[in-house]
Amino acid sequence: MFQNMLEQLYGIQAEGEPIEVNRYPALKGNGWIYLIANPGRREAADIQELAQIAEHLYQLGDQGVPIFLPDKNGNWMAEWEQKQYCVLASQQTEENRKRPRLGRKLAKFHERGRRVPFQIQRISRVGQWKRLWEQRLEQMEKVWNGLLFQTPEDDFERMFIESFPYYMGLTENAIQYLVDTELDDDPLEIDSGTVCHERFTQNTWASSSGSYSIKFPFDWVFDHRSRDLAEWTRARYLHNIQTYDMDVRLFFEQYQSAAPLSSFTWRLLYSRLIFPLHYFECVEGYYITQSEQEKKVLEERMGKILKQSSEYERFLAQFFQLTGAPVKMLNLPQLEWLYH
Repeated sequence: MFQNMLEQLYGIQAEGEPIEVNRYPALKGNGWIYLIANPGRREAADIQELAQIAEHLYQLGDQGVPIFLPDKNGNWMAEWEQKQYCVLASQQTEENRKRPRLGRKLAKFHERGRRVPFQIQRISRVGQWKRLWEQRLEQMEKVWNGLLFQTPEDDFERMFIESFPYYMGLTENAIQYLVDTELDDDPLEIDSGTVCHERFTQNTWASSSGSYSIKFPFDWVFDHRSRDLAEWTRARYLHNIQTYDMDVRLFFEQYQSAAPLSSFTWRLLYSRLIFPLHYFECVEGYYITQSEQEKKVLEERMGKILKQSSEYERFLAQFFQLTGAPVKMLNLPQLEWLYH
């Protein structure tokens, strides 16, 4: 099906069977890999901005970034069989199998992203964390208040009703830490906005087959680099709370070998780790989904999050020490209550 689409709408000859790269169908041809992506709810202006950013990163030498291809009519989105698609092209060689130094690669990606020579508007999240966190907290508090005087319908609801005051307190701590950072600390040049990811993890740049490493533009947001550092750390911690130490230490060593962190970055990063995003996503997911199976999975996840809450406090208490952050030199504030 997609071979016909590429030929008719883009004038591209592709060979062989479709493969899958980063969850997307793809075809090979002329030494390129063509990824076929559904743009979802994105508008043409969003796609145009992503296309410009991708072109910028590619021109700066990032071979892992695919470029958007316009169709024969010059559109970034093409319609095929009543659906919208974007086509991205990557001149990819197969990944070499040795373990990549992900921290260093991310630092270089951020450095290129910081040099985008035009105003980013559509996908920018710079300076918006406080407002977004407050909104999420307010919405969740409304739901919680509505449940307070009813008998819980199930185990999930009981856990949510009992745990929310604690996580509300943690969220308020995160917001306060963020506000203090913005009031007390001056951002440096390294703190300007850059290309980041909605949620950066160990697997964001890895394809499902493991053969290709592609930095997929639909994962991107424009934000402070600490977003990616915090979300990688959170995901690695949650993946296995017994074994994260070495990986986290190594990741930050690698990153800082290419881009040393400012006190502003350390503090933003820490505020983001204090914000209990994993708890919010679990509760929001439960009340959005219609699937009973998904609800069961989220109920188990909630039980695990609550059981590990004191372990998460321990993780927050030792984070600066673990990553070798120069706490005294940069005067990085600690959360006093974590140490009592």
